Amino acid sequence: WGNCGFAYGAALGAKIGRPDKPVFAFQGDGAWCISGLAEVMTAVREGSAETGSTYRFTLNGEPREVSVPGMRRLLDVVREELGLTGTKEGCGEGECGACTVILDGMVVDSCLVPVCQADGSEIRTVEGLTEAQTEALSPLQQAFLEYGGAQCGICTPGMLMSAQAYLEDGGSADEDDIREAIAGNLCRCTGYTKIIDAIEAAALAREVDA
Repeated sequence: WGNCGFAYGAALGAKIGRPDKPVFAFQGDGAWCISGLAEVMTAVREGSAETGSTYRFTLNGEPREVSVPGMRRLLDVVREELGLTGTKEGCGEGECGACTVILDGMVVDSCLVPVCQADGSEIRTVEGLTEAQTEALSPLQQAFLEYGGAQCGICTPGMLMSAQAYLEDGGSADEDDIREAIAGNLCRCTGYTKIIDAIEAAALAREVDA
């Protein structure tokens, strides 16, 4: 670390029960690095020993409230506390994108987001893509079905959420743009071709409807 100037990140340090532990370090070149990463990830994964607090947010258009430790992963809260198991865990380290949700309009890996950071936010999971009244598949989901964009299904919810955010942001049927939009989502089965075909079809359908 050399002559790094340490910033302790008091809030996060307290969450993991080590207020004396340097969590963040500011390097001389202006880059932020993480020290004590194992303890940070353990705290986020297990929720630490913190007593539960109440957090409120909108989930798929419905107001929800949970009383959990603030460092509990959003992924675990959605799946275990709220019973929405469509969001999957792949790597648990923010590398594969299987747990992707849309948080305040932004694509995020829910395995890396403490629920305290989602307080007051609007969250969408894959369950929120279907029509609320009829439970009919969304055009994007229908395109994945028709074009064979899913095989084992582990990556599919995350792919759908990244693609949905791309389309809602005005994304076109351009293949290069689509590849960039889903670059954070890994698939071991399809080779991506059918996924891209499905997103292209959904984008074209949106253009026609517009």
